[in-house]
Amino acid sequence: MNFLEAVKKGKGIPPIVKKIAFYEDVTSRLITRNLSLGKVVIPHNKKRTIKTPCAIGAGLRTKVNANIGTSTDRSDVKLELEKLAVAELAGADTVMDLSTSKNLKAVRTILLDKTNLPLGTVPIYEIAILGAVRYGALDKIPEDFFIKVLKEQAEEGVDFFTIHAGVTKKTLASLRKNPRIMGIVSRGGAILAEWMLKNSCENPFYRLFDEVVDIAKEFDVTLSLGDGLRPGSVLDATDRPQIEELRVLGNLQKVAFRKNVQVIIEGPGHVPINQIKANVELEKSICNGAPFYVLGPIVTDIAPGYDHITSAIGGAIAGSYGADFLCYVTPSEHLRLPTIDDVKEGVIASKIAAHAADIAKNAAGAIEKDRKISKARFLRDWEKQFEASLDSERCRAYRKSSVPAMKDACTMCGEYCSLKISERCLKNGFSSPKAARRKNRVVNV
Repeated sequence: MNFLEAVKKGKGIPPIVKKIAFYEDVTSRLITRNLSLGKVVIPHNKKRTIKTPCAIGAGLRTKVNANIGTSTDRSDVKLELEKLAVAELAGADTVMDLSTSKNLKAVRTILLDKTNLPLGTVPIYEIAILGAVRYGALDKIPEDFFIKVLKEQAEEGVDFFTIHAGVTKKTLASLRKNPRIMGIVSRGGAILAEWMLKNSCENPFYRLFDEVVDIAKEFDVTLSLGDGLRPGSVLDATDRPQIEELRVLGNLQKVAFRKNVQVIIEGPGHVPINQIKANVELEKSICNGAPFYVLGPIVTDIAPGYDHITSAIGGAIAGSYGADFLCYVTPSEHLRLPTIDDVKEGVIASKIAAHAADIAKNAAGAIEKDRKISKARFLRDWEKQFEASLDSERCRAYRKSSVPAMKDACTMCGEYCSLKISERCLKNGFSSPKAARRKNRVVNV
């Protein structure tokens, strides 16, 4: 009996649920109920012990994922470990290893050993890279190699897989009939499309989905059903291929969930603000309320170098309408492999978006963080402000870089600090709200 099956059958509350409920400030019953409905997932391979587990989905705080990993141009394991440490310190809830270098297995092994968080992968990368080496070319890779790689990664302890099972002959035909500016921007989706085209075959992840599910069930791997046909331009958003793929993913979610496998649905990358609400509502309706994992979404294409901002705008809006999981976007998106600084900027931007969404969703304890920092700000208690902020290190650095003449003010306002003036007025001149109401009643008479 695997994790989800035990939860569905009411076999007590698992310790990991109790731990997460305490952290989330919600009841274990809320989490187990939504787990049993497929509205919450806890990525946690039974082969691993995760120091900082998380739950993703309905009734919980919006979570943030950070992508790290090597590329064909840069393969420095030490650098990726530094990125991992920065991502965890900045508040990422999960990490994904997107390595595409020849030593990607070694990188994954080290990351699994070092991270305190759930770790995800995109198995098609290893299938394509190592498969092409073993068999001579991408199109020569046999279907059984797809399953072999999944099984090996599950045995290593990977907690969640991105599986692009919605890139099918039918959805690719839809893409040909409905041309886009950007075509296929998902790396995994493009690799699969090329394999399918050259072999005149159906997507192995789709055709062999029962075998994919069986592996996930055996090791308690959560399936993150990838949007291989996500839009890469706001002009391509919410088009027919995207929605047809979403329908496929909704059907696959039912198959997996019936077999007691947890499922996340991945969502679009580039979406105008006025279409975000509809995208979230479509996913929740078509995919049976499964947790929604969005890349951003990026709300405009004109800001390369600042896409941590364009994505944070979209993430806050998507989260407020019910998206559950934000994949961070760094300032270097579309331009280069992210640096350590890029990783931190990306995580912080997404954490801001997630928290803004949580305030809108009235997530447990969210507004109290703002109450704490607001009180400290009014009292000009700088140290408490730093402690309550997402990035206390940066706050301290800014404060230190511009020392004010008055210790309880900043160099923006100095002696004209509105808070100091307000404080004096409240102490010396303003009546209490109750007294003011009494005074107004007398005047009105």
